[in-house]
Amino acid sequence: MANALSRRSLARLIGGAVGATLLEPRRAGASTPTAAAGPAPGAPVRLNSNENPYGPCPASLDALGRSGAAASRYPDAAEDQIREKIARLHGVPPEQVVLGCGSSDVLRMADAAFLSAGKTVVAAEPTFEAVLLYARVTRAEPVKVPLTPDFRHDLPAMAAACDARSGLVYVCNPNNPTGTIVSGKELEAFLDRVPPTTIVLVDEAYHHFVESPAYRSALELPGRHDNLVVARTFSKIYGMAGMRLGYVVASPENARAMERCASFSNTNEAVLKMAAAGLADPEAVARPRKLMNDTRRWLCSELARDGRRYIPSEANFVMIDLGADVVPVGEKFRARGILVGRKFPSMPNWLRISIGTREEVEAFVAALREVVPAKAAA
Repeated sequence: MANALSRRSLARLIGGAVGATLLEPRRAGASTPTAAAGPAPGAPVRLNSNENPYGPCPASLDALGRSGAAASRYPDAAEDQIREKIARLHGVPPEQVVLGCGSSDVLRMADAAFLSAGKTVVAAEPTFEAVLLYARVTRAEPVKVPLTPDFRHDLPAMAAACDARSGLVYVCNPNNPTGTIVSGKELEAFLDRVPPTTIVLVDEAYHHFVESPAYRSALELPGRHDNLVVARTFSKIYGMAGMRLGYVVASPENARAMERCASFSNTNEAVLKMAAAGLADPEAVARPRKLMNDTRRWLCSELARDGRRYIPSEANFVMIDLGADVVPVGEKFRARGILVGRKFPSMPNWLRISIGTREEVEAFVAALREVVPAKAAA
């Protein structure tokens, strides 16, 4: 049952009719925007799912083209190779790396491994909901901790919510949907306060976009925390959201626990070859990071010029206060050919906008000034 939960069904679960309105599934035959081709004529501007509009790097696309030769074989050897490359990247043995069909899959595996009936899972509100939704299968009890007034994780309150019943505490850093971070020092203090019996799952899906000097990856913190599990993905900066590959780095014991909850061959030859090529190409990260972060800065400058309230972001999306429920506003954007983020119930007036190309974001800003004039949003 847990394996059947995809990001698409996740949107249906948490959004219902709202998700159907604001988060349109990709239809069969729809083209994917790439740096070379761009969106197909008449295709909507997709600013709703935090994707990389530039797609994979040329080396990854070349690897994709050559992967067909192995289509009839299981990907075991390629899995071993990418696991070794990821292990070298993070300075750990390969047995501490667990692969999944996107980071959603490894989040599900964490729930299956560390939660059960009678356990609790602690998370911020709002945050990426996959861990809380997958926890329903284990019958664990969700404990939601509101964000601070500046829309950041309240780590002291989250640590206080962890007790002997807490199987898992989830920290999305940067956080989705707010784009805010917790600093390296804050994360260190948090790890010291959480009971060692509670797994600390740090989701770093948007790690590569961060520019704040206060930020540190959980994989770079000093000291040994055997209860730390760190998730990464190739969906965002590497532009492989449609190919599905994620991973976690964990202690040997916790990695084995998660491996027991994995399905057989939960990756594919094509994405493994693409990931290997992306890891070997420094431009695979540097180029889209600069393009999207520059566009994010431009967007924020335009929002500030209009006097709009927004949350400073360290990710490839920005939350904007519209002063009214985002659902009807989303419909107006859709009518203009622009897909925007879904509603987050605890922040109903805040619209999440993914960073597309500069031209796409310029189109959004022009539409925003028509749909929600700045004075109406103030």
